[in-house]
Amino acid sequence: MAYQIEDKFVVAVASSALFDLSESDSVFREKGEDEYRKYQRENEKKILEKGVAFPLIRRLLSINGDTSDDQPIEVILLSRNDPDTGSRVFQSIEHYKLPITRAAFVTGKSPYNYMDAFGASLFLSGNIKDVQQAVELGLPAGCVYPSSLVDEVEDEELRIAFDFDGIIADDSAEMIYQFGKLEMYHKHEKQKAGEALPPGPLSKFFMEISKLQKIEVEKQKKKKEYKPRIRIAIVTARNAPAHQRVISTLRELNIMVDEAFFLGGIDKSRVLEIFKPHIFFDDQVGHIKTVSKIAPSVHVPFGIANKIDKG
Repeated sequence: MAYQIEDKFVVAVASSALFDLSESDSVFREKGEDEYRKYQRENEKKILEKGVAFPLIRRLLSINGDTSDDQPIEVILLSRNDPDTGSRVFQSIEHYKLPITRAAFVTGKSPYNYMDAFGASLFLSGNIKDVQQAVELGLPAGCVYPSSLVDEVEDEELRIAFDFDGIIADDSAEMIYQFGKLEMYHKHEKQKAGEALPPGPLSKFFMEISKLQKIEVEKQKKKKEYKPRIRIAIVTARNAPAHQRVISTLRELNIMVDEAFFLGGIDKSRVLEIFKPHIFFDDQVGHIKTVSKIAPSVHVPFGIANKIDKG
């Protein structure tokens, strides 16, 4: 039986996240919409370079099997382009042999409005305003940060790293940390150690990835030579005793992660340079700026940390 869209794990991606559109965007900003349309038509056959989200999307889609009953993953293109100027994006999708067939072209409007229509558990875009508005509406979204990392095509494993507070969990503990003293924060988290935190902006995506990982493990049980391709890591500034709250939350969700790093202020890039994620999610721009130099990174503008950043 073939998967229906309602049963699939759906990720929505903007063309600005999937491909490098910096050159096209500069034409739009400097010369206006008419010249942008002309530029895209003239370069329609010119293949776009891979963007920040490309390593994630390619590996996600590669997990789908060859039969209709073994294709749990769907990637939807949500684009601010109109169908005419968006033609170049689809030509690039075909060039890279990405099995993306569904799309929404909304001609300058905010594409995240169509997330629920497609059942998407995540929206990735290079447009920070779209992402901020989506997150404010309670939608799971993130803004990709520029990265010069070259994807290793022969590496078939998919490694995803998540910050914890403000990503998997909400920012209720982070609020105590930001407005209190460190000892007050540790005391609170020790008292609440056995309680799971409420879900954060990417909790649905995190759970869907975890389900997918379990499917991979089941495949290996049926076929010994099959090698599961998903590894999940949590990389958080928490340390003992606040680490126990993370463990309690994961137990409540019935999720096991492959690696967890409780860093207590150590620069996250130091462990991520070894883990080598194909995507890293964090709610703080300061962390993203550092990590994006060594790994594809996504900023989720959620919660108190981002209100403080805005002043």
